[in-house]
Amino acid sequence: MTFPAMELYAMPAATQALLDDSVVDIEQWIAEEVQTAFAEQEGAAFVNGDGVNKPKGFLAYATIDDASWTWGNIGYVPTGAAGAFAASNPSDALVNLVYALRAAFRQNAKFVMGRRAQSLVRQFKTTTGDYIWAPPATADGAASLMNFPVVEAEDMPDPAANSLSIAFGDFERGYVVVDRVGIRVLRDPYSAKPYVLFYTTKRVGGGVQNFEAIKLLKFAAS
Repeated sequence: MTFPAMELYAMPAATQALLDDSVVDIEQWIAEEVQTAFAEQEGAAFVNGDGVNKPKGFLAYATIDDASWTWGNIGYVPTGAAGAFAASNPSDALVNLVYALRAAFRQNAKFVMGRRAQSLVRQFKTTTGDYIWAPPATADGAASLMNFPVVEAEDMPDPAANSLSIAFGDFERGYVVVDRVGIRVLRDPYSAKPYVLFYTTKRVGGGVQNFEAIKLLKFAAS
């Protein structure tokens, strides 16, 4: 397995006068904005990246019906209806997804989905009228679904015909992130006077290392 680290790059600029006269720390503000932009690009790549000059996302790998799963593919479980959950007992698909994962990986597993998929799942109720979605118990906690944490990822696709909109797995064991610690900033006050350039780089890579540890829910009849 190879996970080469690719480079994220940015070069914001500010005039020296602004840096000297500003009440706020402009350099720190620029660094925080760049870090936010890098984090958004990393998050998108970890889900959908094609592996070309960026990490390879777990949705970019070949997928296969979990009943016929083989190494090198990520198994999926169908919802039973194209672009939606089945009309009757829709939450059964989530149960099938959970138990498609081996017990060794279920202990630390999480659901990963976007807000559109969450809006569907949050409406599921038991026969007694209780929601199966549990809100976070603390302000900094995570919501849970069937006693497993839920992580919201904006880059997960919205439910549509044949979409892979919900993932479930032990991502710590299933997905590896190769991340050089810290961001490197080279301050250049000479190349573009009167501007000071902040040549900012970060190296990061990633990919699936254990194809057993991640399963997907496919919004399809089969």
